[in-house]
Amino acid sequence: MKPIVLLDGGMGMELLHRSDNKTPTNWSAQYLMDEPELVKAVHRDYINAGASVVTINAYSATFTRLSRVKNEDRVPELQRLACELAIASRDATGKTGADVKIAGCLPPLNGSYRPDRVMPYDQILDEYQRLVEFQAPYVDVFICETMSSAIEAKATATAASASGKPV
Repeated sequence: MKPIVLLDGGMGMELLHRSDNKTPTNWSAQYLMDEPELVKAVHRDYINAGASVVTINAYSATFTRLSRVKNEDRVPELQRLACELAIASRDATGKTGADVKIAGCLPPLNGSYRPDRVMPYDQILDEYQRLVEFQAPYVDVFICETMSSAIEAKATATAASASGKPV
């Protein structure tokens, strides 16, 4: 019998629920900037509830999303912080990497559920490769989240696969 893998829950909606900030400018990345302890608490709660995989809170910490609000220069910092918070949360529960895996987050770059906004393959592949480069030293596996099109899915899977980690 194969072991059961239990993923964490929706990070962005849980942060929105718990925070006093109900209108974050940069969606989940806003909580990395303003409330990192809240991010850690959500990770810890998912781990304590039995999650064996937690996904870093980097869904909106991408160059494309943050360029809209002139924060794209913060992407490397926020990517690292998202990884470090997930690891610190796991460590705070007394779990190890054998117990709880850290998943990298490769989200849609230009809006969820919007295949009409997917940019050309070469352009998104470049951005996904950069995100993988930031996350790879910290994560055990990559999750390609909420893909809007086959082109987007191919770009994320191609970029993540180059890391040698499971996708």
